[in-house]
Amino acid sequence: MNEIKTGARRNSKLTVLNPVGYPPEIKAKTPAPRLGTLDGKTVYLVDCRFDDSIELLKQVEAWFADNMAAVETRMISLSSTYQIDDPETWKEIGANGDAAILGVGH
Repeated sequence: MNEIKTGARRNSKLTVLNPVGYPPEIKAKTPAPRLGTLDGKTVYLVDCRFDDSIELLKQVEAWFADNMAAVETRMISLSSTYQIDDPETWKEIGANGDAAILGVGH
């Protein structure tokens, strides 16, 4: 086996940093209670602006129209990307909606 010479001395130390970093602390939240029925309810379809999520939500909207006509759907997009919180959108959904489906694309 051939020895590879790197120019460094054998007893020298090398420090390596992990580029991944450290994940943030996650605080568990209790999910909202499940609705008994969606009939007569408003379901927001939220485009999170992640890789074609709007295309997925268009299909979900069509499914509701074909299979659950008593459910009103409202398509809405976040004001920016999924990486930035959008309190105004969440406020609107909380005030006017009964449920929400978040589209995250493929």
